[in-house]
Amino acid sequence: MRSPIPTPSPRPSAPAPPPPSSAPGSKPMPSPLPPPSPATPSAKRVLESSDSDDPISWNVLIVNCTRGALHTNALTLFAEMHRRGLALDEFTYPPALNSAAYTGASGTGGCIHCQVLLNGFDSHMHVANALVDMYGKLGSLNCAQGVFDRMPKRDVVTWTSLLVGLARQGSHDAALQLYSDMRAHGVDPDEFATAGVLSSCASSTALELGRQVHAASARRGIDTFLSVSNSLITMYARSGSINDACAVFDASPRRDAVTWTALIVGCAQNGRGRDSLRLYDEMLQAGVRPDYVTFIGLLFSCSHAGMVEPGRAHFDSMEKVYGVAPGPEHYACMVDLLGRSGRVEEAAHLLEGMSGKPDATVWKALLAACRAHRNAALAERAAERLFELAPADAVPYVMLSNVYSAAGRWGDVARVRSLMRARGASKEPGRSWMEQDGAVHEFRAGERDHERAAEIFAKVGEMMQRIEEEEEHTADTGFALHDEGEEGKAAELARHSERLAVAWALISVPPGKPIRVYKNLRVCGDCHTTLKLVAKAYERTIVLRDANCFHHMREGLCSCGDYW
Repeated sequence: MRSPIPTPSPRPSAPAPPPPSSAPGSKPMPSPLPPPSPATPSAKRVLESSDSDDPISWNVLIVNCTRGALHTNALTLFAEMHRRGLALDEFTYPPALNSAAYTGASGTGGCIHCQVLLNGFDSHMHVANALVDMYGKLGSLNCAQGVFDRMPKRDVVTWTSLLVGLARQGSHDAALQLYSDMRAHGVDPDEFATAGVLSSCASSTALELGRQVHAASARRGIDTFLSVSNSLITMYARSGSINDACAVFDASPRRDAVTWTALIVGCAQNGRGRDSLRLYDEMLQAGVRPDYVTFIGLLFSCSHAGMVEPGRAHFDSMEKVYGVAPGPEHYACMVDLLGRSGRVEEAAHLLEGMSGKPDATVWKALLAACRAHRNAALAERAAERLFELAPADAVPYVMLSNVYSAAGRWGDVARVRSLMRARGASKEPGRSWMEQDGAVHEFRAGERDHERAAEIFAKVGEMMQRIEEEEEHTADTGFALHDEGEEGKAAELARHSERLAVAWALISVPPGKPIRVYKNLRVCGDCHTTLKLVAKAYERTIVLRDANCFHHMREGLCSCGDYW
């Protein structure tokens, strides 16, 4: 059992960059700032024409450059102020720090921080807030946390800057914990903090916390802000609650391309491909232009609904109609679409027409299609390309091994595993998890670490016996990865992590409530069939999210239409 959500990540108390050896309040000589970048013509004109030594005028220029996204100009003006010995104050530093963040100039940002410390302006809240924000945007989370921890006072901007920085850099558990700390300190999150924590809820599959954040934002009247409603749609869709995502969408007073795309992608991931296409038509009628991500959702929908011709039409329209150049993700969707419909050779031919070389994402899509249709010859070709591109990536070895095992070529299975070990590629272990009463329960295939493991394994045995008797289900041992005889292969499949998670859910989740399980890898075909039949036998709704999409299972059917 894992710890309750949210789980804080360890917060190293790494200090901010050390101050120079000069005493506080002095002006450093020589300057620790790096040479300024070449100024654009507009900045040059300002520098050449300015003979004013009024810091206020210079501050206004820097602020205007930052607001106008002329970040190089802003840093050039800041450096020139320093060179002239003009007084830098609490109004000079924030825009300069903001520009350093947007240009990715971590060295310049660190030098400005040194100036802040040296001249004693770190005690000014809006300067410290700008430091937290800059380090968060640059991905220097230890430094952001160090500044945050040293602040004697904090406001909503302080908390929001760190929270958004954590969410942006993928430290979702830490972001969720910070949100809880923020509320505990009596600080009401604004729309930016709310959007940030909802992003982390989506990535951490923390649906119940996401619902609480939604309720809190509604009480404060910020749930209709565009950034918040977009984040709510994404959070619900990525948590498998697509009906809630649709409800938020319908209630949104404003919609932009992100709003439409979030629901289009969400419907695609939740097995509602035709709804995605309908939404796309409505998006065009509303005068909103699709973007790069919109087409990923569209093509994903077509792929998972088996709609070859609509998929081709949307793929062709990308560049011809909307000027969006297809990227690797779009080609991967098209390869997946063609491969799922049995046109594996056509999918391979599509790759030959790519403007650039196919990357690992595209070759993995082809290899997956080969696995589904047991095309060993083409699978070997795709795997060889993947071995060249990423020799330490375990996925192609595992997928090729699956192709061989399905064909009963156990000697080739052993050869691929040996090659995998020799190249140091380690397979990510399959694991499944579910949230129950504020705690996350995690399961790995065959492991008995759970405190109620005996009950769980007994429930798995009951599940398998029941669907064998009531639904005449026989395990498809072609999905087993070891040559252990039919009985051994069936036992191996019965210990897969998603079955353990569902067994625990049948024990712990009250009747009538949906069972929500998350898996880090793609669900195998036998587990998919098994869980559909379990949902029917026990009259439950099972929502399983694997690495590919959501599977909403009830009455022996799945939202993916067995096409995933």
